[in-house]
Amino acid sequence: MATVRLEFTPEPAHVRTARLVGVAVARRAGVPDDQLDEVRLAIGEACARAVARHQRVGMRNPVSVAFTDGDRFVVQVWDHASDDAPIEDEEQITFDVSASLLQGIVKDLQVRPLESGPGSEVQMEWPVRRASRLGR
Repeated sequence: MATVRLEFTPEPAHVRTARLVGVAVARRAGVPDDQLDEVRLAIGEACARAVARHQRVGMRNPVSVAFTDGDRFVVQVWDHASDDAPIEDEEQITFDVSASLLQGIVKDLQVRPLESGPGSEVQMEWPVRRASRLGR
C-alpha cells in the first residue's frame, strides 16, 4: 500500500493541483477510467471545502490530503478550522451545497470532526481494478 501526501496553503488555485495529483494516483491505483471524472470532481469539492473553511476563519495553516493505493483507493482531506466562528447564511449555503454534492457523487463518503483538535476530515473511497486481479 502506497500513500501520496500533499499539503497546500488554503488558496483556491491549489485545489487544481490536488485534483491533478489525485487523479494521477487514482489511475495508477487502478480506479476504472469511467470513475475518474467522479474522483476528480470529488477531490476538487473536498479540497475547496477545506480551503473555504480555512479562509472563513482567516487560517493560513496548510490543508492536508492523502491518496492511498490499497485494496481501495482512499482520499482523505483534512482541514484544521474551528467551527466556533459564526457562519453567515451565504456561507452556510455554500457548505450545504458542497456536502450535498459530495454525498451525491461519492458512494463511500465519511465526514467527521478531527479527534485531535479543531477541524474535519473528509474520507472518500473507490474500488480499484488491478491487472493481476483480472488475470492479466
